[in-house]
Amino acid sequence: MIETTGGFTSAGLELEAQALTLPSLTITEAVELGEIAGQLGRDRAHPIAVEVRLLDWTVFHLSLPGSEPNNDSWMNRKARVVLATGHSTMYERVLAEEQGIDWYATKGLPEETHAIHGGGLALNLKGVGLAGILLISGLPQVQDHLLGVEVIAEFLARKGELA
Repeated sequence: MIETTGGFTSAGLELEAQALTLPSLTITEAVELGEIAGQLGRDRAHPIAVEVRLLDWTVFHLSLPGSEPNNDSWMNRKARVVLATGHSTMYERVLAEEQGIDWYATKGLPEETHAIHGGGLALNLKGVGLAGILLISGLPQVQDHLLGVEVIAEFLARKGELA
């Protein structure tokens, strides 16, 4: 068995993404996702920055105490991965680890502009596919990813959409 970041498997992350598929994603809903992330971050005193994008349009940005200017660069690099692949950054990282490949060389994308580090989550719509991105930066990458999953799950639960 291949050791992967966070002990994740690409199959498990794919199932997770399917479970977190959204019924819709309006600007109001994108902001709500960001507000959920911000509230969880505040409640836990996480030094994070959060963005929610409708594809390449940033509709929500929040930097909490302890976050740093370079969190924006990390979020931009993570966003480029999600836009290029339609998958979470953690999925892309774990899949590359399972396949034993250099993701950057295989995709022909530079590490300076792309980051396969957890915290970039695809916001997929049922029957449509990629519609937005939830970005979290400031925690270790596994925690960035898990917080993003928690945010989307909470959003879906509030909408009565989480199975």
